[in-house]
Amino acid sequence: MIPPKLKKGDLVRIVSPSHSISTISDDSIKLAVKNLEKLGLKVDFSANCFELNCFESSSIKSRADDINNAFDDKKVKAILCARGGFNSNQLLPYLDYNSIKKNPKIFCGYSDITALNNGIFAKTGLFTYAGINFSTFRKSHCQDYNLEYFKKCLMSPDSYEVKPSKKYFEYLQKSAIKNKGYFVLREGESTGEIIGENLCTFNLLQGTDYMPDLKGKIIFLEEENISSKDTIYMFDRELASLCQQRNFGKIKGLVIGRFQKATGMTNEKLKEIIDSKKELPKNIPVIAGLDFAHTIPRFTYPIGGTCKIIAKKGRASLEILKH
Repeated sequence: MIPPKLKKGDLVRIVSPSHSISTISDDSIKLAVKNLEKLGLKVDFSANCFELNCFESSSIKSRADDINNAFDDKKVKAILCARGGFNSNQLLPYLDYNSIKKNPKIFCGYSDITALNNGIFAKTGLFTYAGINFSTFRKSHCQDYNLEYFKKCLMSPDSYEVKPSKKYFEYLQKSAIKNKGYFVLREGESTGEIIGENLCTFNLLQGTDYMPDLKGKIIFLEEENISSKDTIYMFDRELASLCQQRNFGKIKGLVIGRFQKATGMTNEKLKEIIDSKKELPKNIPVIAGLDFAHTIPRFTYPIGGTCKIIAKKGRASLEILKH
């Protein structure tokens, strides 16, 4: 189930399923609105998205009501999450999946929003979108890349190739880093449906009705503890847990987002982690270093959509076919 694409004049509703939008400065909110309006879109805010409690979030009811109301509201054409956080998986039992099926529309966000993106897809078959949050629209770094893929995925029906950014920025860093492009961990060629995103959040769905079937899927994964070297150990054990899930041996590929330098992850360490996972099929492509992690910029892609990976002779390409 593919929601209608955005067009000029459409209304985008901002919701806060995880951390509250109140954790973003007023000036940043105004700038993000302005940049969305430059795309020809209208913007409004859900009734409860500015609520703020001691967890930098709001009540489960407030957050679930905002999402349900946004799907019910015929004027709303897309739902854009304010930012990430830690607790969006709390909302999964309280979403109105019948209403979501009846009112398919774009739902977009990343990081902690991984739980909702994959949970909604698993329960309804509706494509959701792992893409820039509302808060990303306030940033000045690499916005051309951000907006290019936001528009390609959400405002056009055409397939598109995802090319590496020329440069990127790490968390709180002011200097750009030259992007060396994709890194091939295993060669192969494959086409399949996309699921995944933030690994620790995706794994929260294990054992629930909100976990998509892994069979035939190409899984996108990234992990980020900002600057902690524990990220290497976290990714290793979280991937091991995913490998132990039903039908993991029937996946069609792995696509891994960029790790920040402060985590200590290297291509060599990542290859050792991948090679240690005996459950991983031998004949599928595995590529890394893509622009969809917690660095800037990032591309937008569909959870539930279809992509094609070609990884041969140390070079890789990624094409989003159905979104």
